[in-house]
Formats: sequence, structure tokens, C-alpha cells
Amino acid sequence: MKDSNATVSQLGVLKQKLHSTKAALDEMNEDRNAKLQALLQFIGHLSLACKGQSLELDNKLAKLRHNLGTYERIDDVLPDLVDVERLLKGQYHHVMGQLEEGRSSLSKFSRQLQRVDSMPERLKKEVSYFKQELGKPFHTVWDYIPKVEQLVGFYEQLLESQFESESPIAILPKHRQLGHELAQMISNIEFRKDQRDQVLVIKELLASTEIDVEALLEAYQTILSLLLDNIAREKTASQEFLFALNDALSAVREVVSDSYNQSQRSHQLKSQLNRELNAQVDNVGASLVDIDDITELKQQISEQLATIRASLARKEALEQREQALLRKSIETMRKELNDLSSEATTYKERLFEQQKLNMLDTLTQLPNRAAMEERMEQEYRHFQRNKQPLWLAVADIDHFKSINDSFGHTTGDKTLQVIAMALKNSLRDTEFVARYGGEEFVLIIPDVSPKDIEQLLNRVREKIKNIPFKFKNQRITVTVSIGAAQILDGEHIQETFERADAALYKAKHESRDRVIID
Repeated sequence: MKDSNATVSQLGVLKQKLHSTKAALDEMNEDRNAKLQALLQFIGHLSLACKGQSLELDNKLAKLRHNLGTYERIDDVLPDLVDVERLLKGQYHHVMGQLEEGRSSLSKFSRQLQRVDSMPERLKKEVSYFKQELGKPFHTVWDYIPKVEQLVGFYEQLLESQFESESPIAILPKHRQLGHELAQMISNIEFRKDQRDQVLVIKELLASTEIDVEALLEAYQTILSLLLDNIAREKTASQEFLFALNDALSAVREVVSDSYNQSQRSHQLKSQLNRELNAQVDNVGASLVDIDDITELKQQISEQLATIRASLARKEALEQREQALLRKSIETMRKELNDLSSEATTYKERLFEQQKLNMLDTLTQLPNRAAMEERMEQEYRHFQRNKQPLWLAVADIDHFKSINDSFGHTTGDKTLQVIAMALKNSLRDTEFVARYGGEEFVLIIPDVSPKDIEQLLNRVREKIKNIPFKFKNQRITVTVSIGAAQILDGEHIQETFERADAALYKAKHESRDRVIID
């Protein structure tokens, strides 16, 4: 009887252990699901860091982020990761294509250079050797930039050989026209902050009536060098970020694939262990039914309990190994994410500065035409939602050409800067002013009633008229003419702009220094 009670007690302990094992298995599954969610969250953050490379890549990443919450297993995410990796490789090939186009352009320029009959013999040989070197493809932007510098050096040597003669080259009308066109192009190009002083010197030189052909060529060469430097910076930054991004995603894909394979193997081993445990428990039950001898029963149950303990030990070792591998995978991906986040932050800061530069007029520091068009679209969408009054006004400086002709382009530039600041200070935070081009400015004015708009614009006009301009000890009054129009229901904002521009034309041709409301 004692032996029977002991057997029942051992069975109770065994059931308790099985219950504990099942609870541990459930906890393990919950922990594994939590790790899976952490992995998916990591992939989501990684996809955000990849944003901004191309429209197709952005769409694929957005779809990936949208679907992350629906994934239940690691292998569910693999097809989307394969698509993203394919797009990244495509973007890399696009950069390589741009480098190939640059190589073709350099070949074209070198062929044109070889057509110059007066080129010194030594320089001809150098250009010929340079052209042969261009037969090799460029692998990075650092292969491209030295070749550009070398080609510019050839042009410099050719120019020096042409200008060794003492007789100066006569200034022709076409040279002055080229100088004027270069000045116009410079005004429409956004340069970096550290380049602006150099560009300003060139603009003042081009505005001078004493410029010679050599100075004009140097101005073209300087501007070309500045532009090439900007292009090289952007290409290098983009290429470096794409390489880092591709490496990080490849590493993540490898970790996810390894984790998936390990998970599959662990699942198979756990299933096998569970089957063995169930079979061993069944054997205990069968022994209780089939064996009547207490001694034999105790021996049989002891052997089966030993087998069960061994299976539980194997299962525990398997779970610990799986946990260690999972922790290692998570740590690897966390490191990749930290490295990539650092790269992305630097790249995004540069992109932000470039976007800010592209939306700013260099001379007046007002938003430029591109920024104006973007703001117009925003205000138009806002108008379509709430139907609040929205006005467009076009302001033009009266007789601005005479200021340039009489006092010089530098004075004209300073006049534009002062008037731009006056316009900006005349408006509320919700209102917007941009330099449209030349001496024209565009104002976007929301939430002003028709009875108040003329008074507001006249106040702006009077403020500019009262600015005490003084050029060469001569007091000058500068005025502006303004045309304005309110957007109508069913009208696109571009049509409103055309009506405001027509109102400005009317103000200019009637008497100037006035406001006309369409």
C-alpha cells in the first residue's frame, strides 16, 4: 500500500512538472513573439531611414511599413525585403549610369579640344593620352572628379598659350552679351553660403564696363568649377549613403534569414521532444494499468521518469541556445540600425540644407519662385477645404531699369534687398511674399475681406515709397505698382495669378505707383 501511495505521489510530481513545462513553453512562445515584434519594429525604423531615394523605393518601403503589423512569422517578411534589396541595387546601377554619362561628356569635350589647330604639340599629346584613359569605366565619383579637373587644366593651358601674345583681344558686342547672360544665369542659380562672396565678386566684375575677354573667360571657368564642386558633393553624399544603406539591409536580410532557419530547426526539435514526452507519459499510464507487481512498477516508473527528465533537460538546453542566438541576432541588427541611423541623420541634414537653399532667393533671402509655387498649391488646397478668401498680388518696382543704368547693378541689387525686407516686414505671419524674378514679387494673402485688401496693399505701397533711398548723394524715391486678384470658386489658382498679373500690367500703364484690384 505504501508503494502504491509513493507511486501516486510521484505521478503527482510528474504532472506538476509537465504543467510547469507547458507554462514555460507558453512563456517561451510569448517571448519569441515579442522578439518577432521587436524585429519587425526594427525593420520599420530601418525602412524610414531609407526614405527619399526614389519614388518606387519610397512606395515599396511605405507598403512594407504598412504590412509590418500583419506579419506573424519571420518568413512572411522575407519577400518584401527581397523587393527592397532589388530596388536598392537598381538605384546603385542608376548612379553608375550617371557616372558613365559623365565619362561620355568628358570624351566629347576632349574631342572638341583636339580640334583646336593652334594647340601646342605637348598639350596635344597629353589630351590624346587623356582621351585613351577615358576608355576605362568610372567605378566611383572619385574616379570622375580628377578627370574633370584634368580637363579643366587642359583648357587653362590652352588659354594661357593663346594669351601669351602681347596684343589684347578686342572686346566685341558678343563678349558683352556673354557677360550679361552669365550674370543672368548666376542670379538664377543657388550657390552654397561659403561660395556667395566669390560669386558676388564675379557679378560685380560682369557689371563693369571695363571687363576684358580674359576676365570673362576666368569668370566662366570659376562658375563652372563651383558648379562641378556642388555636383560632386551631392553625388558623393548620395553614393556613400546608398552603399551604407545597401550594406545594412543586406546584413539585416542575412540575420533574418539565419533567424528563420534557426527557428525552423528549433521548431522541429521541439516538436520531436514534445512527441517523446507525450509518449513517455503514455508509457507511465500504461505501466500503471499493465503492471501489478509494485517492485516492477516502481522500477519501470523510475526508468521512465529518468527518461522524461533527460528529455526535459534537452528541451531546456535547446531553449537556452535559441534564446542566445535570438539575442545575438537582435544585437547585430540593433548595431546595424544605429550605424545606419547615424548615416541617415547626416545625409538628411545635408538634404535639408540643400532643399532650404533651393527654396531661397540668393540675393533677397526671400523664398524663390519654386517655393512660391509650392506655397500657392498649399493655399489652394486650403481654400478648397474652407472657402476662406485668398488673394494673390504681384508687385513690380517702377523704373527699376533706370536705377541699374544710372547707378549700376550693385545699387540695383541693394535696392531689391531693401524692398524685399520691407515687403516681408509689412505682412503677417500667415501671409507670404516671394521674389518671382527680376524686380517682381508675389504676395499670397489669405483670410482678408474684399473691403480690406486694397487698404492693406496701399499700406505696403506707401511703406516702400517712404523708404529714404540715397544713391551717390542723390535722394531717390522708389515706388511699386501692385495688381491683385481674389481666387474664385471653380477657378484654378494659376488663373487667379494671371488675373493679378493683368491687373499689374494695367497699373503700370495707367500711372504707376498704384494698386489695381481685379
